[in-house]
Amino acid sequence: MIDIGEGARRYLQRLIQQQGGGLDIRVLVHNGGTPSGECELAFCGDDERHGDDIVLACTDFAIRIDPASARWLEGARIDFLENATGGELAVRAPDLRAPMPADDAPLAQRVRYLLDAEINPQLAAHGGRVRLESIGADNEVVLRFGGGCQGCGMADVTLKQGVEKTLRERFPEITAVRDATDHAAGHSPYYSGRDGRSAVR
Repeated sequence: MIDIGEGARRYLQRLIQQQGGGLDIRVLVHNGGTPSGECELAFCGDDERHGDDIVLACTDFAIRIDPASARWLEGARIDFLENATGGELAVRAPDLRAPMPADDAPLAQRVRYLLDAEINPQLAAHGGRVRLESIGADNEVVLRFGGGCQGCGMADVTLKQGVEKTLRERFPEITAVRDATDHAAGHSPYYSGRDGRSAVR
């Protein structure tokens, strides 16, 4: 499932020894299969070892993979890449992230990818998110905000100056962008008043 290069194995073993030894390495996938998929490596002690872990034995430690992360790690490789400051671990996992849609893919697919890959990571800094609700026959895009963007006093600015501007620059065929969010139902808006600035710049 995961191939680990010799340089990466030595580097991880050195890190474990610096922590006093007796640890494994857990590999976790966050947002697998999406444009923002990420792979995290963390130390794993006795109380963090689970019976259903997928365990890959190395010489001095084990790589532990949560079953929910496994599907995104087929064909993955961990290497240690040397550079001017010493080096760093690099994880290559072909299935980790969703591929960018082709230019001729349906508009809805391209819009969802842009929201997930670029816009939602910015909104997440304010605890918010946006998703595509629908696209009309005339290419009107309908969005729905959630989290800190729902009920936020700056949601209209975020929509017009951030999200809509980005979408229309990337996809000129979009005729309009509309917000279908019930902002009165928001529970934890990032800005309760009209002050502040857009969450997307």
